[in-house]
Amino acid sequence: MAPQKLQIACAGLGRMGKRHALHFLNRTPRAQLVAASTPDESEIQWAKQNLEPWGVRIYTSYEEMIKQEGLQAVVIASVTTVHAEQAIKAIEANLHVLCEKPLSTSVEISQSVVDAASKKPSLKVMCGFSRRFDTSYRDAFTKMDNGLIGRPSIFRSQTCDKLDPSGFFVAYAEFSGGIFVDCSIHDIDLALWFFGQDSRVKSVVSSGITAVQPELRKHKDVDNAVGIVEFWGGQIAYLFCSRMMAAGQDDATEIIGTDGKLQVNAQPMSNLVNIYEAGGVKREIPGDYYGRFEQAFVTEANEFTACCLDNTKLPMKLSGAVQAVKIGCALQESLNSGKKINFDETGRRLELAVL
Repeated sequence: MAPQKLQIACAGLGRMGKRHALHFLNRTPRAQLVAASTPDESEIQWAKQNLEPWGVRIYTSYEEMIKQEGLQAVVIASVTTVHAEQAIKAIEANLHVLCEKPLSTSVEISQSVVDAASKKPSLKVMCGFSRRFDTSYRDAFTKMDNGLIGRPSIFRSQTCDKLDPSGFFVAYAEFSGGIFVDCSIHDIDLALWFFGQDSRVKSVVSSGITAVQPELRKHKDVDNAVGIVEFWGGQIAYLFCSRMMAAGQDDATEIIGTDGKLQVNAQPMSNLVNIYEAGGVKREIPGDYYGRFEQAFVTEANEFTACCLDNTKLPMKLSGAVQAVKIGCALQESLNSGKKINFDETGRRLELAVL
């Protein structure tokens, strides 16, 4: 008797959706991609060529897709503005959900996904924070958790994209929630992971500039920003996000403890090849986020599948995705207002009196 395979569908076939679809089709042995949906004609044509020949049914309607007989799960990689809506519809249809980050650009809407999932505890609902599945980050977390660096106190992390002159991020900024919600959300999630998933934010403050894409200003966004997040446990996270790196993707993290520190990807590299030229020695680095974290996405797909089939615990709390959006939104607000935002120990926002 053949082992059971998770019958899964993919919603959205943009850049990230294509990758998820191919991961579940070709690189997740315990899953079977059976359907995909997109309203975009060019993406439909891609699906007809790359998915349909392998038995994947293509839909233009997400609502019709999730009605497909035998479907057990859905991976949501649509535009951010419909993440929560599609996740809730899948939950109501009794489907497991792997949703691309963030759940929403709104704290309240993100919480609505958590509320819907709480009513169906048998379902596995996870927000895909890919770095948690990266072997280097997992190794760093294990070392920290084993006490190697003492008590983690300072967290410094960055997400720096290679400059894309096409204008993609300018157009995307209208829907993304801003650079902190879209770009730094990974670093925020890492801070919550390393400091403790239930860490409570005390204050946030941020600042930013438009160095190369001034058109972002019309969306109240920037292409470079820094943020400082203070937690009630006595820790601080320093975040840097950028969309103008010249060499390629430059994502790095440093966890500083009372007895030492850990660094992840401090010197980014595509492989172990050094290039010796007349002008010196160089090494190439990944050109984009996927180039750095491809295997993490594959691991994510396989572990999510295993949790669904084996009814095991997910590697992260869904509520953490709401906390990450809460911090990201507060940083984005601080960026535009120029003000520090404070929270009490229960997580309620404090409005300081003006003297």
